[in-house]
Amino acid sequence: MGRNGSFKEYSIESSYLNETMTLRVYVPENYSPLYKYHFCIMQDGNDYFQMGRAATLSDQLHADEEIENTIFIGIHYNDKYDRQDKYHPDGKKQADYVNFLIREVVPFLDEELPGFCMGRGRTLVGDSLAGTLALMTAVKFPNVFGNVIMQSPYVDEHVKEVVMSTKDFSPLTIYHTIGSQETDVETTEGARKNFLEPNLELHDFLKSQSLDYTFYELDGNHTWGTWQKDFKRALLTLFGK
Repeated sequence: MGRNGSFKEYSIESSYLNETMTLRVYVPENYSPLYKYHFCIMQDGNDYFQMGRAATLSDQLHADEEIENTIFIGIHYNDKYDRQDKYHPDGKKQADYVNFLIREVVPFLDEELPGFCMGRGRTLVGDSLAGTLALMTAVKFPNVFGNVIMQSPYVDEHVKEVVMSTKDFSPLTIYHTIGSQETDVETTEGARKNFLEPNLELHDFLKSQSLDYTFYELDGNHTWGTWQKDFKRALLTLFGK
C-alpha cells in the first residue's frame, strides 16, 4: 500500500544510554520546512507504526485536514527486558532514558525538523509502561513535553506519588484511557495485576486538577486491538483542528 507521507530514520549516539538509538520519523504529504509541525513522540514506536497504524492515520487525518501539521516520531526498544528497564518507574535505565528524551532527542528534533520548540508543540505517547513513562516525564518536565497520550498506563504507588506531588498541572494536556476488562493483566516479570482500579484512582485525581484532561474507560482489554481502535480519537483530541 502506498503512503502519502514518507519515512526517514535518524540515529542518535546516546551518551546517557550508551547505545545508538534510532528515531523513525514519518512526515506528512506536502511536508515543507517552511511550515511548523507538532511532534508526536511515540515510545513503543514500531508498535505504534505497525499495530497502531500511525502512518495510515497520519495520511488519512492530514488528507482530510482534520489535524494540524504533525510529524510522528517512533522510538523503539530492543526487547521486553530493555523496555522494562527504560520505561518502568523503577527501571534501572528509566532516569537515563528520560535524560535521553530531554537532552538528546528534543534538541536533535528542534535542530533537524521545523517544530514549535516549546512544550505545547511536543506530545509524548505510550501504551502500558510506555504510557507510564510519558506521564511521569511530562509531569516533571511540562515545559519540555506539554501533552500526553497514555493508553492503559501501568500505575503503582511510585507513579501515584510522583503525580500527586506535582504542584501545577496547568501547562499539560492529557489524554488517558483504560479498558474495563483490564483487571488481570500479565506483566513483563510474570506477575498479574489489576490495571483498571489504579487507573480509575488516577483519573479521579487528575479530573480534580487544573489541566486539559480527557478520559475514556473503553470496552476492551490490555491489547493493541483496544488501543488501535482508540488511537484515531486520541490524535483528533490532541491535534484536531
